[in-house]
Amino acid sequence: MAHSRLVADKALECARRRNIDVDLPFVEEAALLHDIGIFACDAPDICCHGTLPYICHGIEGCRILRLEGFPRHALVCERHTGAGLTIDDIRSQSLPLPLRDMTPQSLEEKLICYADKFFSKSGDIYKEKSLDKVISSMSRHGEETLHRFLHLHHLFG
Repeated sequence: MAHSRLVADKALECARRRNIDVDLPFVEEAALLHDIGIFACDAPDICCHGTLPYICHGIEGCRILRLEGFPRHALVCERHTGAGLTIDDIRSQSLPLPLRDMTPQSLEEKLICYADKFFSKSGDIYKEKSLDKVISSMSRHGEETLHRFLHLHHLFG
């Protein structure tokens, strides 16, 4: 919950600072729910003892929120991982995910995806990562991922 609250606060702060016309109540709700699928994943370092690989937390959250009648929130879950995942990312990395575009599309999805990159779910979860640290992390996932993140930073940073 702490991670999601920090992501929500960062997203709201970015939107207000840049005077971006987004649905602020939705941004807060969706940011608070963006990692809802994590409990079903095998990530013991963050006290999650499910059976799914960690990379599946977004699609699991999407499944849950669709079943609960929140299709817009569900898309945030599915599209927030990394700087979003393309079909090529999924294929080239042999990720255990459906072959479909999972990059953020709406401004709200992009904003939450961006804010999420600044907070970890392990270690000092309350400390915001520096932009340099986020860029370094994104670059480890390839040039395209870094480019997608830098586009988000241009919009919201």
